[in-house]
Amino acid sequence: MAATKIVIHVQNGSLLPNERTVVLSATLMKRWKIPADSEIGLQFGSQRKAVSVVSAAKITSMRLHEALASHLGIHHGSKLCISYSPEARTLRVGPLVGVLVSRTSSDPEKPFGPISSFCRELTSACEAYGGLVYFFTPEDITTSANSIQGWTFTDRWSRQTFPIPDIVYNRLTTRKLENSAGVQQFMRDVKSRFATTIFNEKYLNKTEVFQALQKDEALQSYLPESHLFKNYLTLKKMCGKYGTVFLKPVTGSLGKGIIRITKLANSTYQCHYTGLGGIRSQSFPKLTPLYNSISGKMKTRRYQIQQGLKLLEVSDRPVDFRALVQRGKTGNWEITSTVARIAGNETFVSNLARGGTLSPVQDAIMKSKLISTQKSAVPQRINKAALDIAKGIETQIDAHFAELGIDLAVDPHGKVWLLEVNSKPSKDDNSPLNATTKIRPSVRQIVRYSQHLAKFR
Repeated sequence: MAATKIVIHVQNGSLLPNERTVVLSATLMKRWKIPADSEIGLQFGSQRKAVSVVSAAKITSMRLHEALASHLGIHHGSKLCISYSPEARTLRVGPLVGVLVSRTSSDPEKPFGPISSFCRELTSACEAYGGLVYFFTPEDITTSANSIQGWTFTDRWSRQTFPIPDIVYNRLTTRKLENSAGVQQFMRDVKSRFATTIFNEKYLNKTEVFQALQKDEALQSYLPESHLFKNYLTLKKMCGKYGTVFLKPVTGSLGKGIIRITKLANSTYQCHYTGLGGIRSQSFPKLTPLYNSISGKMKTRRYQIQQGLKLLEVSDRPVDFRALVQRGKTGNWEITSTVARIAGNETFVSNLARGGTLSPVQDAIMKSKLISTQKSAVPQRINKAALDIAKGIETQIDAHFAELGIDLAVDPHGKVWLLEVNSKPSKDDNSPLNATTKIRPSVRQIVRYSQHLAKFR
């Protein structure tokens, strides 16, 4: 049964016959054949209550007794989708979305640090399209609980009690928190007890992504040669095949810890390292002393060694492309936005945190030295590659993802290559450069997909 959006009015008990009475529009009751003479279930997230529904001719809202609303965790003024299942005799409102975040700030105006504005935007999107979102941290999780103390925003941030949500959107920003025993137990518990769906449920690492995608022959053309770094022989083999190779931390982000190794014309090797102070370089007469220099890093952190690619350049600066790929109201992968990222001065990484700048894809391509006959086709190739790779992740990796930041490179011949896949894409890097609306498309997609998952679309 198709869902519709409705406003919830919580009423004083004296205005309704009893606390189990729900008032709904006569038009809606007739359309959905909701019985007025017997009990049905009213469900919000994990909470369910037996109610009787009465009709009113001229209302467009749903009216609830304050005691019933309190039991279900529904709040006055909520704008929710509503649907009715005659088979289950259940009236559902929602979706209820819980966002699992790392609380990083004691500032009451920004309780979630730099993503607080995104959290408010997601709240606005739920109000606009139908749904309710709350935010909770690992500290708010109680094993085997039927409810969660979470944060919500109305005119200010406040803590309230909510049911276990229909959907959990994992926005934890560290692997340590994500892999903690409490978080993992919570994820298992809500899936089994309440059929809660969790998306973006884990971080991806570079080795896992490349090994998984390598299994799909249709995706192999996007993949530069890439291996888990093991020993000197791995380095020797890759440096023998390619003039430039990259060593990337398997679990790294923001361009931190990347090492570029280049074989020079005089058979010496030059290393460039990214660090907090920027880029530093060091030369070695042979590969053995180079390996000895970096081997200490390899003992404390796993690295991926990858074929070096010749990237398109804009004003002699390398450029790559970030595609934000999300599932929407149909459940299918869609391109939400694609931007070009131009590396800063004297660096080879394009991350904004490293001095990179954003540019519209078409502008960057037109300013590059790519042969002119190729330029018009490149944006479509980039989008196709991003969608192909997202579908490959879905097929080859046993986890549920709803958004992926896919970093791609284009070489001077117009060939598209995969650099890496980020399962926790930033909410700032990927918005369209000409965004003027209050609710960004990337945020709208999260709500639309949540409605789809919870069967309100």
